[in-house]
Amino acid sequence: MASAKPKKKNPRLASGRKRVRQDTKLNAANSSLRSKYRTAIKNVAKAVAAGDKDKAAELFAKAQSVVDTIADKGIFHKNKAARDKSRLAAKVKALATAAPAAAA
Repeated sequence: MASAKPKKKNPRLASGRKRVRQDTKLNAANSSLRSKYRTAIKNVAKAVAAGDKDKAAELFAKAQSVVDTIADKGIFHKNKAARDKSRLAAKVKALATAAPAAAA
């Protein structure tokens, strides 16, 4: 059975049509940036899970830049960005402190 979702009507006013065009373009840009954010976080987490201290630190530095950019643009809330950065930093730091202890 097909979904009974009503079909969206096209706006009649020129300003409404322009708004739809702008929203479509903005949605595409935001989706791309959201994806970039999630990928950056995921890459750091993978490096930490693999135990690669140098790669994790390098990816974390890049991820910080991406996270700050996303927060500044308002795509994610600043507190969410800060929370994610804090958690990643803690994981990278734990990996860095665990490596010397394991070697000793």
